[in-house]
Amino acid sequence: MSRRIGLLGGTFDPIHIGHLRAAVEVAELLQLQELRLLPSARPPHRQAPQASAEQRLAMVRLAVQDLPPLCVDDRELSRQAPSYTYDTLCSLRSELAAQDSLLLVLGWDAFCGLPSWHRWTELLELCHILVLQRPDADSEAPEVLRDLLAARSVADPGQLQGPAGQIACVWQTPLAVSATQIRHLLAENRSVRYLVPDAVLAYIQQHGLYRAAH
Repeated sequence: MSRRIGLLGGTFDPIHIGHLRAAVEVAELLQLQELRLLPSARPPHRQAPQASAEQRLAMVRLAVQDLPPLCVDDRELSRQAPSYTYDTLCSLRSELAAQDSLLLVLGWDAFCGLPSWHRWTELLELCHILVLQRPDADSEAPEVLRDLLAARSVADPGQLQGPAGQIACVWQTPLAVSATQIRHLLAENRSVRYLVPDAVLAYIQQHGLYRAAH
């Protein structure tokens, strides 16, 4: 029997309730057997994370403990080269059965930036793409992506067929929380309670993460 595996990548610097709520909603909607959170080591499109790879991995592990089907995939942290999604998908595909569905979960802004990604036109050969849409999104997809959506999108995410090749959009519960906001609060010695899981907050405090330099 084929499986449905979801992938949600990010720096997770730190992981917060916005990441987790999106992951839970996708896993339930699409009845995923697994939704893997992939912390990226050297994200090619973003600034270097403040916390180390080991610290970010530890926080993600704490966040998803006892929260199946969410789990952690640390393969990008062991790679010396930049964290290219194409390479990660190839690696994952080699471990799955041919009929298993792989769903790459992207926020709307990340999806709009897809044409700048390494070998982006080949991603749909390896996976489906599930785009998280928010009511407050204000960016517009470039023409090349509008053409791709016209050719490959399905209206109902539940109707994604086969192991790869299609795009679907889902509406995401808008939570006004970001890792940048959390880092700023911590740098100002303010509380981030209820913005991150308690276990993650305890880890941040234990290791003195995101404090302002003195």
